[in-house]
Amino acid sequence: MAKLASRAKLPNVTGYLVGGLIIGPYLLKLIPKDVVGQMGIISEAALGFIAFSIGSEFSLKHLKQLGSGIITLTIVQALVTFAAVVVAVALVFGRSIEAALVIGAIGVATAPAATLLVIRQYNAKGPVVDTLIPVVAIDDAVGIIVFGLCMTLAKAKHFPSENVSLLMSIINPVWEIILALLIGTVLGIVLSFVAGKIKNEEELLGITIGVVLSGVALASKLNVSSLLLCMTIGAVLINLVTGSPKVFKLVDRFTPPIYVLFFTLSGADLDLNILRNVGLIGIGYIISRSIGKISGAYVGAKIIKSPPVVQKYLGITLLPQAGVAIGLSLVAQKVLPEFGASIRTIVLFSTLIYELLGPVLTKIALVKAGEIDISKSRAISNIELKAKAQN
Repeated sequence: MAKLASRAKLPNVTGYLVGGLIIGPYLLKLIPKDVVGQMGIISEAALGFIAFSIGSEFSLKHLKQLGSGIITLTIVQALVTFAAVVVAVALVFGRSIEAALVIGAIGVATAPAATLLVIRQYNAKGPVVDTLIPVVAIDDAVGIIVFGLCMTLAKAKHFPSENVSLLMSIINPVWEIILALLIGTVLGIVLSFVAGKIKNEEELLGITIGVVLSGVALASKLNVSSLLLCMTIGAVLINLVTGSPKVFKLVDRFTPPIYVLFFTLSGADLDLNILRNVGLIGIGYIISRSIGKISGAYVGAKIIKSPPVVQKYLGITLLPQAGVAIGLSLVAQKVLPEFGASIRTIVLFSTLIYELLGPVLTKIALVKAGEIDISKSRAISNIELKAKAQN
């Protein structure tokens, strides 16, 4: 299915999702529903490694080079997107505030791989591309942080206790986040120390895998965010070890099979019966998120006084959504099962739509921005986009 998706100029992740949907318990039934449910450890591991990889974007040196302007733009577009989705879900569709907060947080995440491959394929250059690359590099990290905050708030509201005071209902979510960051920092320091001593790549890879999986296990045991915890491990490593990029490259060579299983199982878990019930809200999510991304990028670019072409076209290039969003929906389904299945179905449905249209819209935006040579674009219009959207 991935090869068929590639031939159709679609990201591989779309092929994995569709393939999983076809062989899953709701169509061909080649994979029973109980088997899909028993494979949760693969999804947990995949999420841990995705978050660990995102942590590498938090190099202090790199963030200083980007400057405060890009960070401001990224945060503004994330918050506007979050607000747009929350308002749509809570007010327009009448869902609970817990569900609205979680869906809004998931809406912040993007899928940069397909977008960056379009840039490379057409050798796009200009102010939009110069702004886009650093924004997508840190956008998922912002999304994970927002999601961590919203999940803890949603849990506090969804599982209230008569014996817990209002103050404690505020402190508990904050404590969960702090605990995840503290454990991630400790594990990151341990991994950094070991990485600085070991030269053998196989040993280094084995220890890194062990540390990340330990983080996932501890997060599950202590009921804190594994995404925040593992992202912190990666962030600590990238800042403490000079040769840490080698560690991330080793992990990148190990994780593709896990990601394939993760996306395929995610597709198999797509309940088409639920899809019929949440069809309108699914479309509403896509529309509100798109409005949020486009308007948020415009406002953020306006604030930092980016060129008009950036203000106009940047948001369109931020629409694709895949791996991280799917992972966040899995966490939501596990922690808030009452409406987690609906959230997951909405996200999987929107992922298929965004991954089908995202690269095409990105190309159109860059052409209109004058950053793709139209004559060259026509000359290579038959080149496949071989997108491997692993974010």
